Amino acid sequence: MKATRMNPGLVAVIVYDGLSLFEYGCAVEVFGLPRPELGDRWYGFAACAAEPGVLRGAGGIQIQPAEGLELLERARTIIVPGWRGIEAPVPEPLCEALHQAHARGARILSICTGAFVLAAAGLLDGRCATTHWRHAPALAARYPRVQVQADVLYVDAGNILTSAGSAAGIDLCLHLIRRDLGPRVANQVARRLVMPPHREGGQAQYIEELVPRRASTSLAPLLDAVRASLGEDWPIAKMAAHTATSARSFQRHFVSAMGMPPGEWLLAQRLAAARTMLEETDASVDEIALQVGFGDAATLRGHFRNRLGTSPGGYRKRFRA
Repeated sequence: MKATRMNPGLVAVIVYDGLSLFEYGCAVEVFGLPRPELGDRWYGFAACAAEPGVLRGAGGIQIQPAEGLELLERARTIIVPGWRGIEAPVPEPLCEALHQAHARGARILSICTGAFVLAAAGLLDGRCATTHWRHAPALAARYPRVQVQADVLYVDAGNILTSAGSAAGIDLCLHLIRRDLGPRVANQVARRLVMPPHREGGQAQYIEELVPRRASTSLAPLLDAVRASLGEDWPIAKMAAHTATSARSFQRHFVSAMGMPPGEWLLAQRLAAARTMLEETDASVDEIALQVGFGDAATLRGHFRNRLGTSPGGYRKRFRA
């Protein structure tokens, strides 16, 4: 079960009666497809049955995995798709198998309501976790020892990882690839999925206001210009001038289209660029801070501490490709 950057180990996805097919499909699409361009630097993948007999997925599809829960003894990473119902009990053998796998050092990842399985097994006690925003109150009420974060895409708590609604499971899977194999590989997989290469786990699960029909098109030249010159100052007035609108109209339009204020988006872009440079270059923290627009290392360190809970040096040590 030991994994390295050259061999990230076996991913096992749990299959059960009443399987949520989209969440299962996310795991298969990300980890189960061959990646010949990566050679041996890719995951093994297999499904295992949580219970005996013919298992039926949503829509009446029948699934018969070749292995049972004994597969978890060999897995480095275990994925629990959305559970069959938040009121449905979790079988004790499944809880026990997850406990034993976690004790051996396996990583356990849940998608959507799969968090209820991890909570039933006691694996979320005292930890931060998330699930779909509709079910977050139920998770918090039923398992008061879980620190439920209802407004994030995913939570990485080390060897226990949880994601929000179905599509956020893909974000979490890409995040795990980034952790294991670095940003280049994660970006390759994202391109094949026609997905953004990286969304922060702390991003909101949903945006209250609908996105205007042509918002992204009208903002695209500005977004490209900012990303290409992050080291420059980008005050609101300068951004608004790029879109030929007033500062007030620009800010309103930007929030409608992007789901966050311009300053928040700019900070996220600068942090993303800094992370990539820490992962892929030998540039000093001072050099990186200057190139991505933070000005000095102290400011960069402050944002890393506030947003990522670590230092630039600690981040580089963990994620350096």
